[in-house]
Amino acid sequence: MSENRVVITGLGLVTPIGTGVEKFWQAALKGTNGVRPLQIFDPSEYRTKTGGEVLDFVAEEYLKAEDIARMGRSSQLAVAAASMALNDSGLDMSKADPYRLGVSMGTTMGEPQILEKGINIKYKTGNCHDIPSDLPRQYPCGSIPANIARIFGFKGPHLIVPTACAAGNYAIGYAYDLIRLGKIDAAFCGGSDPFSGIAFTGFNRLLATTLGIVRPFDLNRSGMAVSEGAGMLIIERLDKALARGAKIYAEIIGYGLGCDAFKMTIPDPTGSGGILALNRSIKNSGISPDDIDYICAHGTGTGENDKSETLIVKEVLGEKAKTTPVSSLKSMLGHTMGAASAIEAAACALMIERQVVLPTINYETPDPECDLDYVPNTPREMKLDVVISNAYAFAGNTSSIVLRKYKG
Repeated sequence: MSENRVVITGLGLVTPIGTGVEKFWQAALKGTNGVRPLQIFDPSEYRTKTGGEVLDFVAEEYLKAEDIARMGRSSQLAVAAASMALNDSGLDMSKADPYRLGVSMGTTMGEPQILEKGINIKYKTGNCHDIPSDLPRQYPCGSIPANIARIFGFKGPHLIVPTACAAGNYAIGYAYDLIRLGKIDAAFCGGSDPFSGIAFTGFNRLLATTLGIVRPFDLNRSGMAVSEGAGMLIIERLDKALARGAKIYAEIIGYGLGCDAFKMTIPDPTGSGGILALNRSIKNSGISPDDIDYICAHGTGTGENDKSETLIVKEVLGEKAKTTPVSSLKSMLGHTMGAASAIEAAACALMIERQVVLPTINYETPDPECDLDYVPNTPREMKLDVVISNAYAFAGNTSSIVLRKYKG
C-alpha cells in the first residue's frame, strides 16, 4: 500500500438536532434531545411513540424538483449532506479529474419508504398495477451513491455498503483505502437512512426501543430510539488538499473491522468482534492505547450493547480505559441507522478541530457494569489528538475508525 495520507476537508450533516454543521454543533453543545413524539405517522398502536425525525430538512434547498420526484428520502438526505460537504471542502470541480473522485456510502435500509409506499398502494387498491412505474426504480439502495455521483459529477468508483449500523465506518474505510492505494484522489463517504416504518416496527417487536428517553450507559437505560439522518465527509489525499490550500479538520490514520459471528440481533457478551475491530484499528494506525484521548461510543442505550462496549474498551485499553472519556451521541440523536457512524465520524472531526468532547446526555445513575467516564450531560474542553469512533451492527458487524489532529 502506498503512503498517501488521507485527510477530512469537508463535512455535511442532516440530523434530528439540526441540519448543517453549525446547527448540529450548537445543538449538541447544548445537549439537545432530538428524540420526540413522532410526526411522520400515527404511532398510537406501537409500544413506543417517539423517534428521531429531521424536522428542519427542506429538500428544495438542495435539489431540483425533477430530482426530488425521482428520489427516495434516503437519497435526498444524502445529496443534501453531500452538497454541504462539497461546499465546505472548497473543492473546485472545474480543476478536479472527475474520474478520480469516488462515492462510498453506507445504509441499513436503503430506501424503505419507497417499499412502504408501494405496499400501501397495493394494500389499499388490491392491484399491484396501481403502483407508479417509476417507484421500483427509486428503491434499490445502490441508487443512493448513484444519485450523488450523477448530481455532482463524481465519475470514479461508487458503491453502497449495507452493513447496517456500522455501514458509515465501513464506507469511510473503503474510500480511505482507495485513496491510500492511489486509485482515487478524493471521495464522498458517509451514510444515510430515512425514518422507516419497517425499522420502527422491527425494533418495537424486539422490545429494543425505549419507552422514555435514551440513556446510554445509565443504570436505568431502557432501549434505543429509531431515527433518521445523513452524514457526509469529503476525504482526500493530503498532498492534493495542501496544494489547493484546503481547510483540514482531521487526518484519518486507520480503521479496523471485525465480526461477532454470534447472533443476528444480540452482541457477543464477551465483546469478541468489537475487541477485534478496536485492536485492528489501533494496530493499523500505528498507535498504542495510551495515545487514545477519546472514544465516540456506539452507545445505543440498550442493556446488552452498552455493557458489551464497556467491556470492549476495558479489555483493549486496560488501565488507560479508566481515564479515557467515552460518550454516546445517540443520547441526543437516537439511532440514525446507516447514517450513525458517518455522523459520528463527522462529529469526531469537529471535536478534534474545536478541542471539545460532546457529552452523553440523560445520564443520571451510574451502572456498576458500565464504569467508565461517559462525559455526563456537559461538554468538556480538553486536548484531543487521537480519537476513535466505534460502530457495531446487526449480524455482528463491528468497526472502529481512528482520527488524529493534523500536524503537518
